[in-house]
Amino acid sequence: MVWIPAGSFTMGSDAHYPEEAPAHRVQVEGFWIDRAPVTNAQFLKFVKATGHTTEAERPADPADYPDALPELLAPASIVFVPPPGPISTGDPYRWWQYVAGASWRHPEGPGSSIKGRDHHPVVHIAHADALAYAAWAGKALPSEAQWERAARGGQEGWEFAWGDELHPGGRPMANTFQGAFPHYNSHLDGFERTSPVGSFPPNGYGLLDMIGNVWEWTDDWYGDHAALVSAHKAAGGCCTIENPRGLGREASIDITSQHGSIPRKVVKGGSFLCAPSYCRRYRPAARMAQGIDTSTCHLGFRCVAGA
Repeated sequence: MVWIPAGSFTMGSDAHYPEEAPAHRVQVEGFWIDRAPVTNAQFLKFVKATGHTTEAERPADPADYPDALPELLAPASIVFVPPPGPISTGDPYRWWQYVAGASWRHPEGPGSSIKGRDHHPVVHIAHADALAYAAWAGKALPSEAQWERAARGGQEGWEFAWGDELHPGGRPMANTFQGAFPHYNSHLDGFERTSPVGSFPPNGYGLLDMIGNVWEWTDDWYGDHAALVSAHKAAGGCCTIENPRGLGREASIDITSQHGSIPRKVVKGGSFLCAPSYCRRYRPAARMAQGIDTSTCHLGFRCVAGA
């Protein structure tokens, strides 16, 4: 693990996606964070020690999904399947498929395996699976503020974790999508899907893969930054929010979203599917809401520990 010193920084951004705004000052206590996302080899040790079965490997509870077709309740997870040719990017269901048998052991579904991918980030991990691993390891999942402070590498004002240019000197600095999303990946960075951790340079704190490769769970309930800032001011707070956390489980639910009535957590960092033409979320300030039941082929995690 790597020690991240206590300090303040500007969290969020006013220059990109609406959910990142407003940029606001936060103060975070010092903490330890995993140098890299949890890998397949590490997760396998956890499973062997505990017998843990991930949510993707278990049938879904019909009570949680009363309108679902029976076949959709079978053990499954969400997999990126590129279309054969150019399509509109307005409908993500054109490239996301709910694949029966997909799991951390079978990242692309039945017939695939993690053989030769020991040092790739583990994927198809729901929030409860990440929590279970963290508890076994004597650690925790990071808050959004902890994660973002770590990702920035001690720098202020940079668009990316390494500066203001996506590919400085033509060199990819993270595992993202190059080409015409979603059908054509040029593999400029050398990878089609996940990459072994450490394939790209570390950030200013020596952390690997904070940007790209896989999205990472945090333990904060998702909510608007604006609502957090307003709540802080309403409680008598002034300029800097200390150790911010999400606004709560119920506040994270948006029945109009793709997650329906499922509570949502913040995920950070972007993934191998973030492309300039579609999803510019390969930045420390970027964030998304993810239903806690969701597991996908581009979602993993890392852990933190206190002083």
